[in-house]
Amino acid sequence: LGAAIFFDTRFSGNGAVACAACHQPERFFTDGLPLGQGMGTIPLHSMSLVGASYGEFFTWNGKHDSQWAQALIPLENPLEHGGDRTGYVHLLAEHYREQYEAIFGPLPELSDTARFPAHASPKGEGAALDAWYSMNDADRTAINQAFANLGKALAAYERTLLPAPARFDEYVAAAQANDRSAMRARLTADEEAGLRIFIGKGHCLNCHNGPRFTNDEFHNTAIPGIPGQPLDYGRSDGIPILQADPFNCAGAYSDAAPADCTALRFLKTTGEELDGAHKTPTLRNVAATAPFMHTGQFPDLRSVLEHYNDGGLTLIGHNELEPLNLSEQELQQLEAFLRTLTPN
Repeated sequence: LGAAIFFDTRFSGNGAVACAACHQPERFFTDGLPLGQGMGTIPLHSMSLVGASYGEFFTWNGKHDSQWAQALIPLENPLEHGGDRTGYVHLLAEHYREQYEAIFGPLPELSDTARFPAHASPKGEGAALDAWYSMNDADRTAINQAFANLGKALAAYERTLLPAPARFDEYVAAAQANDRSAMRARLTADEEAGLRIFIGKGHCLNCHNGPRFTNDEFHNTAIPGIPGQPLDYGRSDGIPILQADPFNCAGAYSDAAPADCTALRFLKTTGEELDGAHKTPTLRNVAATAPFMHTGQFPDLRSVLEHYNDGGLTLIGHNELEPLNLSEQELQQLEAFLRTLTPN
């Protein structure tokens, strides 16, 4: 069900935008653009969905604590899918009723459009917003539950998007078997030198560790903004949105037990280190998922490495970046290693 909806352009205000518009399978579920393009221009770069289900917080500022809650937000964003809550539930009833009800049980009885308007949403404007607040509490709750289930179906599909093995994984397997001949067949001398830099003087493991090469945390590394856009406060903006989200882990529509929501309960909410901090993206498939950073500021891997090598100044928050002072050869070797994280 989630896969069908992911590629279905009917789930948008203009009938032309699907989740796959920004998350294209042939691009490792990115879009190759600096800024996402839906019904308008989204002032953020589209993150890859590959392996994303293993994260704890989602989006560049972490304003959602589950993949299903994150999947709901683009649907009602006027710059992305641009639709509305009751409209999506009507689409489920019209096109996916049998599949939906086999999983989640009966949909609301939607034939009375006085109770369930064709277009209504608490995120809407004008008539759609008025229509939402003309509904009684029980009917709004029924729509919210079906809308939440739509997000859970999308997340179920997205959980299947896992990284494919790359040459680096073959190298690791050879190292575990203590097979130096096989190791040399998997990585060149320069790539192996780049791995040493990645682990050592490049300090890359500070943020990019674990099997997905991300610590799923938020860091301020003096990434420059883009002209015409206000300063992006990153994590410090995302936290209050997360706390107020009715679809968060502790909300009425969550399937989580209270004990499962410790990340939300013990969330760090203040501190200079939150200002301008953005989520560490995975380095899986990094050779094929340019451009990079939260607004696609850097067009290629070399420009990213030069930024980290030179250091930089940040206009907000605490800058974690310190110059690496790598040589030209070391930069080339580090880039060569990073390219081994993408399947051939």
